[in-house]
Amino acid sequence: MHDKFLSKASELMPELNETIHRPVELVEALPDKNALHGVKMINGKYVENLYSQELQNGDIFTVDFGTHIVGYLTLKIKPVGHQQDSPLRLRLVFGEMPCEIPDFEYAGTLSSTWIQEEIVNIDVLAEPFTLPRRYAFRYLKVEILGRCTAYRVKFEDIYCTAVTSSDCSSIEKLNDDMDTMLAKIDEVSIRTLKNCSQEVYEDGPKRDRRLWLGDLRLQAIADYVTFKNYNLVKRCLYLFAGLPHPDGQISSCIFHEPTLSNDSWILNDYSLFFISVLYDYFNETNDLNLLKELWDTAFRQAEIVSEQIDEYGLVKHGQTKYFVDWCEGLDKNTSAQAIAIYTFKQCHALATALNDEKRMSFLEENINVLTKGAVKHLYNNEIGFFESGERNQLSWHSQIWMILAGVFEKDANANLLKRLINSDIEIRPRTPYMYHHFIQALFDCDMKEDAIKYIKAYWGKMVELCADCFWEVFDPDNLLLSPYNSIQINSYCHAWSCTPSYFIRKYLS
Repeated sequence: MHDKFLSKASELMPELNETIHRPVELVEALPDKNALHGVKMINGKYVENLYSQELQNGDIFTVDFGTHIVGYLTLKIKPVGHQQDSPLRLRLVFGEMPCEIPDFEYAGTLSSTWIQEEIVNIDVLAEPFTLPRRYAFRYLKVEILGRCTAYRVKFEDIYCTAVTSSDCSSIEKLNDDMDTMLAKIDEVSIRTLKNCSQEVYEDGPKRDRRLWLGDLRLQAIADYVTFKNYNLVKRCLYLFAGLPHPDGQISSCIFHEPTLSNDSWILNDYSLFFISVLYDYFNETNDLNLLKELWDTAFRQAEIVSEQIDEYGLVKHGQTKYFVDWCEGLDKNTSAQAIAIYTFKQCHALATALNDEKRMSFLEENINVLTKGAVKHLYNNEIGFFESGERNQLSWHSQIWMILAGVFEKDANANLLKRLINSDIEIRPRTPYMYHHFIQALFDCDMKEDAIKYIKAYWGKMVELCADCFWEVFDPDNLLLSPYNSIQINSYCHAWSCTPSYFIRKYLS
């Protein structure tokens, strides 16, 4: 633990901006096999109709707030017909998506306590009641519980105090001639980033609520073209630097509450992406002081991976220590090799900015060894693709990461990418996280029109499915995909999904 870095992170604690949101209509969630996730939300009456009703035990209603929000719910209720002589008991169900509202039997692999449901007892209805826990939702179902209650109730007001550390007033408008679908994708991207921007960049405000390095890297570059919340990026860098493992390796994620601590998980690609976040931050801000402060920490990540390079110039044990993507059956060795090359090159650029000749030489040598190893042992000249693992697996992931790493020259990379797009390789990206890297590869290869087409086909499809924010996992061919065996526990506002704004505003506006 480095107290100096943690102290600086504490000094950069952001103030949260608050806005009030109220429901816009009454709705009902009904089963429909033709609807997304098998649940259709039926529009109902105006919310004003709710406020005029007297409700009693057993009554249930659902309200729609009109958009995804993250914040604290307040209920203003009064007893009618009789003095309140016992507590009011309510069951509250919050949903980012319609599929979370109907009762369901949970069979997921994550803790069921992430399901957004509360049973509350309100002893005194004279004052507004605010739930202490923060929720991420669009829909709220309210059920009045209990038996033999003498009084009825009227809901006088329902509202959510939404919170974020982002300032929407700082965002520049897109060009008036921007494509309509791209403009809508940009809007949803910004909302996704805003709702994940809290005291740290959270991966998802509904579930986990942690600071993950892989997410941070993508949130930061999206933030640079939207909110420009540089201090939040800086704060997160300090948190990671302040909580390394004993050998100096950066954690994959940080718990910032209830107590500040790192996670025992170590993913080498995420640790290496500390270099990427610092590299992108320095290029954006030219903050040489921060670079000098964190340089040793960043270089240590490359140094650790360099110790894993074998006699063939290949990174060892990549299969078990890298994330790459939520993709069942994916062999990650070749992606691990490419990610090492990619981040070592960024680390070399930082060493150059600092004129650290000794480390520049070290990195140049390792980049050369890794690149030669990749071309000699991983690239199959006969088929024109990189293979991975003992079974010579072909995946989109391996090709995309080798393109991003710049193992070949640009023309050769573009040809590889075109072959990939026209291939029948079945192991494809399964998350917006990996899809981001595909789009970046297209832009890097000057394939702008293809990039636009695939942004619209992927994130645009979520928009067509009425996404308020972009989702943690999305496969257009399998809308029930969940890494956790439950669509209800999936995150439907997820940090690593927010990067279309980065592409739109950097390359297209």
